[in-house]
Amino acid sequence: MKAKVDPTLCTGCELCVQTCPEVFRMEGDTAVACVDPVPAQHEKLAKEAADDCPAEAISIS
Repeated sequence: MKAKVDPTLCTGCELCVQTCPEVFRMEGDTAVACVDPVPAQHEKLAKEAADDCPAEAISIS
């Protein structure tokens, strides 16, 4: 599974980082996915972070 943050949509709220810091981190004012692929043990939280993103900036594939 892969996680990707669209930097043009990200508002920098840090919710994804708070939800799943093993997969997401902040780079300046924008979140990024810092692992590829997402480790199996973190898939559930990465999906939760994507679902909860208020800007819908995170895609999971």
